[in-house]
Amino acid sequence: MVEEWIADVKKGSDSRELGMILIHNGVVRATSKQGTAVSGMNLTYDQEKLKSLMDEFGKREGIIDVRAWINKGRLNVGDDIMYVMVAGRLRKYVLPALEELVSRIKKDVVSEKEFS
Repeated sequence: MVEEWIADVKKGSDSRELGMILIHNGVVRATSKQGTAVSGMNLTYDQEKLKSLMDEFGKREGIIDVRAWINKGRLNVGDDIMYVMVAGRLRKYVLPALEELVSRIKKDVVSEKEFS
C-alpha cells in the first residue's frame, strides 16, 4: 500500500514541487501509555472525520498529497494501527503537517480500547 502511494505521488506530481514524502506507521505496543501490559486493542474510527481532516491538510501551503489508512477491529501486539502519508514541497511544511495530522487522527478520529 505505502509503496503504491509513493509511486502515485511521484507519478502525479510536478517534480519541481515535490521535495519530501513522509510516512507514519503506527503499531500496537505491548504496553499501554501508562506502562501496563496489554495484548492488543479494539479500534474503530470515524470515516467522515478522517475525510474532513484529509481535505483540510491537503489544502495547506506546501502540501501536495495526504493519505491515510486506519485498521479497525481487534488488533494484536505488532499489528499495524495506521499508515499516514504527507507529501509536499519542503520540510518546513511536511514535517509539522505529518506530526499534527497524526495527533489529530489519534485525538479526533480513532477510538481505541486496550485489552490484556
